[in-house]
Amino acid sequence: MDCGINIEQIREYTLSLYGVTEDQPFGDDIITFRIEGKIFLCLWLGGGKHDMKDSAPRFALKLSPERNEKLREQYSDVSPAWHWNKKHWSDVYYELLDDELVKSWIRESYDLVVAKLPKAVRQNYTE
Repeated sequence: MDCGINIEQIREYTLSLYGVTEDQPFGDDIITFRIEGKIFLCLWLGGGKHDMKDSAPRFALKLSPERNEKLREQYSDVSPAWHWNKKHWSDVYYELLDDELVKSWIRESYDLVVAKLPKAVRQNYTE
């Protein structure tokens, strides 16, 4: 198992997905990643107003409510998102997780948002 994905690898992988843009609407300590203007991942850069008691590196990820529940039960490093709708978003403490697993969850979040785009827009994202 390959553990220890870092923040740069997460950003690089997420930006490698077709059509992804990034911005910082919530301040300098958070990068949001979007597809067609819709956020699917929110990466905490550390410190700032979004700091939490444990200060552990994390990102918030959008998944289906059922999938979030399953991952939270299965992995101690996945918990309800601190600043987001806890039904649809989970915080992922990525440093202790397998990097391929983390990438697969990022792709799953991306695919979930793409699937909800209007059909005419969505067809631009099919591989």
